[in-house]
Amino acid sequence: MIAFSQKISFSDTVFAQEVDGEMVLLDMDSENYFGLDEVGTSIWQAMQKNETLQEVLNVLLEQYDVEEEVLKNDLLVFVQRLEENGLITVVNEKR
Repeated sequence: MIAFSQKISFSDTVFAQEVDGEMVLLDMDSENYFGLDEVGTSIWQAMQKNETLQEVLNVLLEQYDVEEEVLKNDLLVFVQRLEENGLITVVNEKR
Protein backbone atom coordinates (compact mmCIF):
# COMPACT_ATOMS: atom_id res chain seq x y z
CA MET A 1 0.00 0.00 0.00
CA ILE A 2 1.31 3.41 -0.94
CA ALA A 3 1.56 5.93 1.91
CA PHE A 4 1.40 9.68 1.45
CA SER A 5 4.69 10.07 3.35
CA GLN A 6 6.48 8.25 0.53
CA LYS A 7 8.49 9.90 -2.22
CA ILE A 8 8.48 9.45 -5.98
CA SER A 9 11.60 8.42 -7.87
CA PHE A 10 11.49 8.96 -11.62
CA SER A 11 12.98 6.37 -13.94
CA ASP A 12 16.15 7.54 -15.69
CA THR A 13 14.90 5.98 -18.92
CA VAL A 14 11.68 8.02 -19.09
CA PHE A 15 11.64 11.26 -21.04
CA ALA A 16 8.78 13.72 -20.60
CA GLN A 17 7.77 16.53 -22.94
CA GLU A 18 4.81 18.86 -22.66
CA VAL A 19 2.90 19.26 -25.92
CA ASP A 20 -0.11 21.58 -26.12
CA GLY A 21 -0.68 21.46 -22.35
CA GLU A 22 -0.43 17.68 -22.10
CA MET A 23 2.53 15.54 -21.14
CA VAL A 24 3.92 12.86 -23.43
CA LEU A 25 6.16 10.26 -21.77
CA LEU A 26 8.57 7.95 -23.58
CA ASP A 27 9.99 4.94 -21.77
CA MET A 28 13.25 4.17 -23.56
CA ASP A 29 13.43 0.66 -22.03
CA SER A 30 10.09 -0.52 -23.39
CA GLU A 31 9.93 2.03 -26.23
CA ASN A 32 6.34 2.78 -25.17
CA TYR A 33 4.73 6.21 -25.31
CA PHE A 34 2.28 7.38 -22.67
CA GLY A 35 0.01 10.41 -22.95
CA LEU A 36 -1.25 12.30 -19.94
CA ASP A 37 -4.32 14.51 -20.06
CA GLU A 38 -4.41 17.94 -18.41
CA VAL A 39 -4.99 16.57 -14.91
CA GLY A 40 -2.37 13.83 -15.34
CA THR A 41 0.06 16.50 -16.52
CA SER A 42 -0.65 18.59 -13.42
CA ILE A 43 0.00 15.57 -11.20
CA TRP A 44 3.24 14.71 -13.06
CA GLN A 45 4.49 18.29 -12.72
CA ALA A 46 3.54 18.44 -9.03
CA MET A 47 5.42 15.16 -8.43
CA GLN A 48 8.53 16.65 -10.03
CA LYS A 49 8.44 19.72 -7.80
CA ASN A 50 7.49 18.14 -4.46
CA GLU A 51 9.14 15.60 -2.19
CA THR A 52 6.27 13.47 -0.89
CA LEU A 53 2.88 12.36 -2.13
CA GLN A 54 1.32 14.41 0.69
CA GLU A 55 2.96 17.55 -0.70
CA VAL A 56 1.69 16.63 -4.18
CA LEU A 57 -1.80 16.16 -2.73
CA ASN A 58 -1.65 19.57 -1.04
CA VAL A 59 -0.65 21.29 -4.29
CA LEU A 60 -3.45 19.57 -6.21
CA LEU A 61 -6.02 20.46 -3.55
CA GLU A 62 -5.12 24.12 -4.13
CA GLN A 63 -5.46 23.72 -7.92
CA TYR A 64 -8.70 21.75 -8.14
CA ASP A 65 -12.11 22.09 -6.52
CA VAL A 66 -12.47 18.50 -5.37
CA GLU A 67 -13.05 16.65 -2.12
CA GLU A 68 -9.81 15.55 -0.47
CA GLU A 69 -10.81 11.87 -0.25
CA VAL A 70 -11.72 11.75 -3.95
CA LEU A 71 -8.41 13.34 -4.89
CA LYS A 72 -6.48 10.99 -2.58
CA ASN A 73 -8.02 7.96 -4.27
CA ASP A 74 -7.46 9.35 -7.77
CA LEU A 75 -3.84 10.22 -6.95
CA LEU A 76 -3.16 6.73 -5.58
CA VAL A 77 -4.63 5.07 -8.69
CA PHE A 78 -2.57 7.35 -10.95
CA VAL A 79 0.66 6.69 -9.03
CA GLN A 80 0.02 2.93 -9.03
CA ARG A 81 -0.47 2.96 -12.82
CA LEU A 82 2.74 4.91 -13.34
CA GLU A 83 4.59 2.48 -11.11
CA GLU A 84 3.09 -0.58 -12.84
CA ASN A 85 4.37 0.78 -16.16
CA GLY A 86 7.87 1.34 -14.78
CA LEU A 87 7.73 5.12 -15.13
CA ILE A 88 8.25 5.83 -11.44
CA THR A 89 9.13 4.07 -8.21
CA VAL A 90 7.52 4.87 -4.87
CA VAL A 91 10.18 4.86 -2.17
CA ASN A 92 10.06 5.12 1.60
CA GLU A 93 11.01 8.48 3.03
CA LYS A 94 14.56 8.52 4.37
CA ARG A 95 14.98 10.09 7.77
